[in-house]
Amino acid sequence: MAAKPLTKGQIVEHLSEKLDTTKKQANSFLVELNALAYKNAKKGFTLPGFGKLTVTRRKKRTGRNPQTGEKLIIPAKSVVKFKVSKTCQDAVYPPKK
Repeated sequence: MAAKPLTKGQIVEHLSEKLDTTKKQANSFLVELNALAYKNAKKGFTLPGFGKLTVTRRKKRTGRNPQTGEKLIIPAKSVVKFKVSKTCQDAVYPPKK
């Protein structure tokens, strides 16, 4: 059974302990970091050692309704992508030697 992901409250608690601040300050930091990432995603937002948010364009394509089998056109759209940094990838899954 896989471990459960951390909740926002657990992250805030951990940050407040590590940074020796209040939970309110840690929560404000986390909220502000998210807002900064969302605001700058179109330009590309990099969090060094963690990853990068970018916006990419998907072409229109043909899809299929799984219930009826009917073909349909999925329109082109912009989507937000996250690419994990090599540092983060190596920390989670160390390279084999």
